[in-house]
Amino acid sequence: MKRLVMLALVLMLAAPLAAQQAPTPSSATPSAATPSAAKQPAAAQDGFVPVDAPISAQDTIPAPRLVAIAYGFIWIVVFGYVWSVRSRLSRVERELDAVSRRLPSGTTGRK
Repeated sequence: MKRLVMLALVLMLAAPLAAQQAPTPSSATPSAATPSAAKQPAAAQDGFVPVDAPISAQDTIPAPRLVAIAYGFIWIVVFGYVWSVRSRLSRVERELDAVSRRLPSGTTGRK
């Protein structure tokens, strides 16, 4: 079981590293005869190019819905954790009550 957990942890930590590998340069370069290569400067191919056209609704991410889902998920996790702690604490209290009932009434357990 520990090996499975360690394997999952390693895979989760290694996945972002694999995603961040530098792209390999392509051997095919666009020729100067194509009109798109003549219009774009060489620096625009290597770095950030701002978008001048308006963004369509299809290309956007529904942020309010995603934020609501994220907050809902976090609250579910928090409530699950609190419920888990409460149930474990009540189990310990029951065990302490059982142990205190087994002890004679004059014994406190301390020396």
